[in-house]
Amino acid sequence: MNDGQTHWRIIWEARGAFAAGFANTVMLAATACAIAFILGCAMLYLLEGRDNPWRRVLRSGIDGLRMMPFLIFVYLLYYGLPTLGVRLRAWDAGLVGLAIYHGAYFAEILRGARLVMPPGSLEAAYAHGYRRGKAFLRIVLPQLTLSTRGILGNQLILCLKDTSFLSIITVPELTAAANAVQARYFIPLEAFIVAVALYWLLAIGIEALVRAVRRLGARRGFENG
Repeated sequence: MNDGQTHWRIIWEARGAFAAGFANTVMLAATACAIAFILGCAMLYLLEGRDNPWRRVLRSGIDGLRMMPFLIFVYLLYYGLPTLGVRLRAWDAGLVGLAIYHGAYFAEILRGARLVMPPGSLEAAYAHGYRRGKAFLRIVLPQLTLSTRGILGNQLILCLKDTSFLSIITVPELTAAANAVQARYFIPLEAFIVAVALYWLLAIGIEALVRAVRRLGARRGFENG
């Protein structure tokens, strides 16, 4: 048996480690993306209306997160907060970091679309007695989500890929599993090929979700076909 076959046999024998890392990555990415989207929508809602000091502070916070590398943000949560008396588990720090960081990006994506959204449908909703919160949930948010689905899909993929940074703070996700296998058996090529293939599989799933949202938008008349 040549070296290549031996390496792939080792990868097969280590499939349990890859499966566990893959499952953790799916759980982290799905949970973080859901929370991040909700946070983004909440921040967008808080930014609605006339400018005031609180909204300026919120916009500054969003801009600050967008300018900060994600890895540094996670380092601050995991290694920096204990100096202030707050200690998070690696998993919790990773999840909180992903949710807050990408929530800022979701808010900015939706805010950009909100600035160019035609006012007619919202004015009609107010004329029919809709309150601000109900109009935002029933009129504004669905239009923004459907019109920005491509950019939101890209952000979901970025969130998925950012889970790989969490191996630095000992979260046992997919990259950590691949790194553990290659460090033990010194087969980096095969180990990371498997990791890349699994990330690719998840990204294809996200793209399928975006296409489903596109079909929903077409049925609801937000676009043609």
